[in-house]
Amino acid sequence: MKDFELGAIQERFADIVWEHEPIASGELAKICEKQLNWKRPTSYTVLRKLCEKGLLQNRDGVVTSLVSREEFYSNKSEHIIEDSYQGSLPSFIAAFISKKGISAEEADEIQKMIDAFKKEV
Repeated sequence: MKDFELGAIQERFADIVWEHEPIASGELAKICEKQLNWKRPTSYTVLRKLCEKGLLQNRDGVVTSLVSREEFYSNKSEHIIEDSYQGSLPSFIAAFISKKGISAEEADEIQKMIDAFKKEV
């Protein structure tokens, strides 16, 4: 998957698209006006930039994503782990858990995920 460098505003805009897609570009501009206090030209400028990056598409006035929310955030997480934790998932998890801890239910859920995704060696 392509790397997408998005600022906070572009990411928020993409979240709105993911939440409502497929969505007419005019309706998207109205939502952005309400949620982000943007004028219509601002919405269309951000939309154009995200289409140029290959994250979204605007066909016949209907906006959809080319990359799912899950794919985007999975890729973003991988980069955070790679850049900040030298690629060590255990180091990332330890840093995350050390600040807030986890409940027994969360630990069970995480263990189930680990068991489901564990690679056979």
